[in-house]
Amino acid sequence: MIIEYPAIAFCGAFLTFLLAKNKPFSPVSTSSGLSIIAYYFFYYFNLQPELYSAIFFGGTFIGMSAPKRFGVYTITSAAMIFAILFEYLVPKINNYGGALGVSAFLSVCACHIFILFGAPRSKKR
Repeated sequence: MIIEYPAIAFCGAFLTFLLAKNKPFSPVSTSSGLSIIAYYFFYYFNLQPELYSAIFFGGTFIGMSAPKRFGVYTITSAAMIFAILFEYLVPKINNYGGALGVSAFLSVCACHIFILFGAPRSKKR
């Protein structure tokens, strides 16, 4: 996990966040559509599609966060925390589903707690 886990998680989170802000797309449909596209991308280029698509899908969980509460800076921070948690929780939890959900939940909660304690958040434009 040098740079690929955080980069993949950030791509999933950021793309989901941007597309879910538009009216025709709901956060759930954006997450599922992007995850399918990501899986085919990783499969086509033979880049460990099971692992990398799971990380991307976990990143989309973060991107489904409320845009009124989170901005790009917070989404980026949550994606980095998610990548670290995912790396260390996968060996402890048997399946990807549990590690994905727990990692995404903890990373979003950590960023929200940081905001409550006065950490900087993204500027609203």
